[in-house]
Amino acid sequence: MPLDVIMPALGMAQDTGHLVAWKKKPGDRVAAGDVLFEVETDKSVMEVEAQGEGWLVDVAAEEGSDVPVGRVIARIADSPGESGAAEAQASAPAPDAGAEAPAPAPDTPALPEGRAVIMPVLGMAQDAGLLVAWSVEPGARVEAGDTLFEVETDKSVMEVPAEAAGYLAATLAAAGEEVPTGEVIAILTETAPEAPVTRTRAEGAAPAPATPPAKAEEPAPATPPARAEERARPVSPPAPAPETGGRLLASPKLRRLAHEEGLDLALLRQAGVPEPWHVRDLERLRALAAEAATAPAAAPAPATAGLRLVATLSEDSLAGTLAWAAERADLAPEAVLAGLAGAALGLPATVAVETLHARSLWHVPSRRLTAVTAAGEDATPSLVLRDLTASRLTEIAAGPEPAPVLTLTRGPAGLTLTLEAAPGALAPLAAARLLDGLAGRLEDPLRHLF
Repeated sequence: MPLDVIMPALGMAQDTGHLVAWKKKPGDRVAAGDVLFEVETDKSVMEVEAQGEGWLVDVAAEEGSDVPVGRVIARIADSPGESGAAEAQASAPAPDAGAEAPAPAPDTPALPEGRAVIMPVLGMAQDAGLLVAWSVEPGARVEAGDTLFEVETDKSVMEVPAEAAGYLAATLAAAGEEVPTGEVIAILTETAPEAPVTRTRAEGAAPAPATPPAKAEEPAPATPPARAEERARPVSPPAPAPETGGRLLASPKLRRLAHEEGLDLALLRQAGVPEPWHVRDLERLRALAAEAATAPAAAPAPATAGLRLVATLSEDSLAGTLAWAAERADLAPEAVLAGLAGAALGLPATVAVETLHARSLWHVPSRRLTAVTAAGEDATPSLVLRDLTASRLTEIAAGPEPAPVLTLTRGPAGLTLTLEAAPGALAPLAAARLLDGLAGRLEDPLRHLF
């Protein structure tokens, strides 16, 4: 079925929108969620998305033109050949901010005169919005840009800002009520009301004043209004539980209903239900929650902690040994470090030496430095020595890895050597001997290897 594309209202008192640019050309194929065009008001520029899929036809508004809110400016048709409807509908009347709402009961208090606040049009095919919550108490003062209320359509929840400063003198709809777009739901006044009016739609709203009183000069707000893109951003209701494994993609309405019923949206992902999820997936979520409630609880895995030991040492002798090995024995610093670590671990050993920018593997068959040779890239290291002395890091707690890891860092008092090992990889006493042995070799390398 063809879908009309209308000029949406991005503010409470907006009657036209400036069409900045079309993002799709006539005849283009569009999918739900594709950006169709950009529209600008006096306060913001928004991208307007397609609410259905099909072909863009009957484009009836040009870039750079001002279009009344609610006017049909294009259609999304089932086939690229459909046309002719937008021209006939282009003269459709825009939502009237001053349209009359249900008449109030005779004994309800009179409404104050002031600036009318209407239910905005947040989507192209929207004719009503669910008032989620008022963000301001009746009678309180608001500044231009302050969030006045939240409204939900079938696709999103939006914060609606006040377009002008004033006092919330009357609210004509309650949270949880659906309000037709263009209907007056509140009144802002320049002076504080003695008794703010609070009504539901069932009690009857009131028409906006035909000509709102001229707005007096107001002092600058104490705090600057929020930026336009922040005021118009979508907000999500609270999720039922912390999300794991990436953000759960669900419509705001499904999130709200799941939260009210205490349902965990992660069950849909565990069951392999394709994302994003919508209200139609609520029954499936209820069934999954019922199954989870009756399933036997799995026994928790026993908590195990890895080893982490730390030693400190002087760096003077190590620097001298590395310089000597490079000059006299033509040994790279990585080979020297691998030989020291392999001797501390127990021979023979394969040691991986890592820095921030490189990694090398070394075979250590004996205590002689000249016996240390490069190992193949496919060799599995029995120990990793991570040299971070060239970085600004002074300590580390990275957690256990498949092989024990010895990390060398430079601190204010010298060198710090940290050993981390997975549970069961090293016995506590063996880990202590390894750390103490390498610390001794790093402080006095010649004594242990020559």
